Amino acid sequence: MLKGFQRPVRPVGGGTKRWLPVREEEPLETGALNRILEHNVGDFTAVLEAGVPFAEAQRTFAEHGQRIAWDPPDPGGATVGGIVATADSGPLRHRYGGVRDLVVGINVVLSDGTVAKAGGKVIKNVAGYDLAKLFAGSFGTLGLIGSVAVRLHPLPERTASVVIEHHNPDQLLEEVLTLSRRPLEADKFDVTWSGGHGRILLEFSGASAVDQAGRVGQVSDVDWGEVRGLQRGAVVVKVSGRPTDLPKVIRAADDHSGTLVSRAGLGLTWIALQSADSVAAIRAELAPRHCTVLDGADTGQWPQDVPGHVVMERLKARFDPARIFRPGSFVGGI
Repeated sequence: MLKGFQRPVRPVGGGTKRWLPVREEEPLETGALNRILEHNVGDFTAVLEAGVPFAEAQRTFAEHGQRIAWDPPDPGGATVGGIVATADSGPLRHRYGGVRDLVVGINVVLSDGTVAKAGGKVIKNVAGYDLAKLFAGSFGTLGLIGSVAVRLHPLPERTASVVIEHHNPDQLLEEVLTLSRRPLEADKFDVTWSGGHGRILLEFSGASAVDQAGRVGQVSDVDWGEVRGLQRGAVVVKVSGRPTDLPKVIRAADDHSGTLVSRAGLGLTWIALQSADSVAAIRAELAPRHCTVLDGADTGQWPQDVPGHVVMERLKARFDPARIFRPGSFVGGI
């Protein structure tokens, strides 16, 4: 067992999540945890320490025609641990699932110095309590992620994208639902909206990518880095709902001069605003959907009355009874 922590701490990787509210916690840097411990090319798995820069890991895996199928916004320097801790995702979530779906094992350090391990480094390993799913999206409030074992996927040799323009939110939804019912194998399926103008964006990969895209529409160039960038801004509200909520969410963004990007088939949307003045109104307009403030989250980051809050409190008490890791910063002041 390592020596326990004596004062409140805040895990810090590459510093790309500085939009999180900062209190008086002492920074706990993970920069020295920067090794790719294993890359099992034949098994399509890898074990990485939490401080490994994400872009560096992707370059290493690309040399073998592989990748981690995550593509969150990365202004430069995002680490594997930071991505897991915030469950940050991008357009590839449509096909490959969220961050937690690709983590098959995890090592964590708790506030009393205990090192806990769950899962393993093979895809079908089910041993132990699934700490990976618990720590993914915990925002550093339960303990320090030391290393993760992840599932890898082939790096596509060819991709092709399609853009479908729309100016009416209801008609846009109709097309989204129509496309969702078709047997498409899209890697990405996003909607963007700004100033009364919407776009449905799809990307296909593999040898038949162009043919697949051609069945949907005209093959077009899409700057997917720009699409991911719509998830960041002065103030960003993440809305968790249903795909059919899209017109209502679009109108809320328009009413408050916001821009929007949505994982159309999953009901997840990011609204970027110029200031936090509109957050309360957007929450009221979109209730009971959960609206979490990401960028610009000085106060009121989490929605009220989150289901399972009592369970979250118990988990915090179990994993961090001394309230060392970012105390008071999670849902309901956990």
